[in-house]
Amino acid sequence: MADEAKAKGNAAFSAGRFDEAIAHFTTAIELSPTNHVLFSNRSAAYASLGRFADALSDAKKTVELKPDWSKGYSRLGAAHLGLGSFNDAVAAYKKGLELDPSNEALKSGLADAEASAARSRAPPPGSSPFGNIFSGPDLWAKLAADPATRSYLQQPDFLKMLQDVQKNPNNLNLYLSDQRMMQVLGVLLNVKMRAPTDEMEREFAGAEAEPAVKRDQPESAKKESEPEPEPESMDVMDEGKEKKERKTAAQKEKEAGNAAYKKKDFETAIQHYTRALELDDEDISFLTNRAAVYMEMGKYEDCIKDCDKAVERGRELRSDFKMIARALTRKGTAFVKLAKCSKDYDIAIETFQKALTEHRNPDTLKKLNEAEREKKELEQLEYYDPNIADEEREKGNEFFKQQKYPEAVKHYTEALKRNPKDPRVYSNRAACYTKLGALPEGLKDAEKCIELDPTFAKGYTRKGAIQFFMKEYDKALETYQEGLKHDPNNQELVDGVRRCIEQINRTNRGDLSPEELKERQAKAMQDPEIQNILSDPIMRQVLVDFQENPKAAQDHLKNPQVMHKIQKLVSAGIVQMR
Repeated sequence: MADEAKAKGNAAFSAGRFDEAIAHFTTAIELSPTNHVLFSNRSAAYASLGRFADALSDAKKTVELKPDWSKGYSRLGAAHLGLGSFNDAVAAYKKGLELDPSNEALKSGLADAEASAARSRAPPPGSSPFGNIFSGPDLWAKLAADPATRSYLQQPDFLKMLQDVQKNPNNLNLYLSDQRMMQVLGVLLNVKMRAPTDEMEREFAGAEAEPAVKRDQPESAKKESEPEPEPESMDVMDEGKEKKERKTAAQKEKEAGNAAYKKKDFETAIQHYTRALELDDEDISFLTNRAAVYMEMGKYEDCIKDCDKAVERGRELRSDFKMIARALTRKGTAFVKLAKCSKDYDIAIETFQKALTEHRNPDTLKKLNEAEREKKELEQLEYYDPNIADEEREKGNEFFKQQKYPEAVKHYTEALKRNPKDPRVYSNRAACYTKLGALPEGLKDAEKCIELDPTFAKGYTRKGAIQFFMKEYDKALETYQEGLKHDPNNQELVDGVRRCIEQINRTNRGDLSPEELKERQAKAMQDPEIQNILSDPIMRQVLVDFQENPKAAQDHLKNPQVMHKIQKLVSAGIVQMR
């Protein structure tokens, strides 16, 4: 495809591989011979290699295909400048600036061309007036590029004559009688040189014979001697006016398209946006709007194509990065709509990420997060297989019986990947973590087990056992009691309640060693619930009353909420009752 070849050419050009870039641009031109951008790019590559004649040819083709594109005149001016045609370069740059007065590249090129033209018109004092034109580095390129002088380079006597002039410009007068040298001067000075003809001699003689007539008609003679100026400025004004009218008409088509879109008249909206593009191809909003319509119509492939065109054209025009980001976001959304499996989300995620590099829009970021979440969920669904999950759970059970707990964890984890909704597996893995001493991980699995099935008694026994080992006896007691609500006759839960009460009573009796008490209190102080109780002003006053005003303390205990909090502090070892 032409776009692919163009992209390769651009990459090669950026890397300084100009020959390779020319080859790719040539391939693209063969596929798309009316694309002015391709000729412009190849012209730049030719110029980078010093092949200004080829660069000029491509620049002329660019202007021919797209006469209202200012960049084409920038290429044309650069080619003329490289060939030493300074006046032509100045004219090309001025033409481009008429189309785009604020273009810095054209302004810079014009300044260079005018400076070169000035230098070429100002030879050093005492030297031949034409000496400088033979000392330039582009002398041979100019002569080789011009059909009138190209054949001279094959003539040894001509080469010797030219080399002599290069060594000593003052010797130029010795060779002016040679018509070839006159032709060379014409090429280097960018003027047409011709030998005297009979007609010219007759005109000259007639001028001498009739001086009175000459004096009587000075204005007509002057007009005959000067060429008629081309109405270029008028053409540019007309072109500028026409361009402005086309842009205005394009905006009206866009507004009509927007109105049709709001009415959900999508076919009409497509027609208006397409017409707007035909009138003005320098506004990529027409493409992004048409892409939005295709999205609503479910034509996601067409939407993606329009977004790609908008991004490519936007980069050529150096459009606002927000517009390019919008096109990429819309493209990513279309890819999400087309996604049928988790891997299909990869290109959508990549496109959203590219959009964020252009402009960090909250809407784009939200779409990226949603795409990543949907991809993950789909991956889980694609991996879901209850039968394999049961097989992995059984393997985990076998390793658990053999006391090979790390291997058991591995199989239980694989079982959860295959079926993340099985509470039995979370319960079993919690038991493994408990055996391995990984109590926080075990507690998390036990809580997940209860979340998936609040009536599953094993979840409560796992959680209560872990809390007991963590010496959080009051929490363990609550867990066991909650489990008994669902299974009142469960012996494990009954035994758990008994063990917790024994430990709590032991604390109340003061049977703990100072080290145990200190450890219990330090652990309790890390509990957010205990911290909240101790920071409560009311509870602080209650604790003071327990020490200083026992009667008031007894009144406080009549409040169930206060009583519950006091019991919490007692169970945690913070408060001791005597």
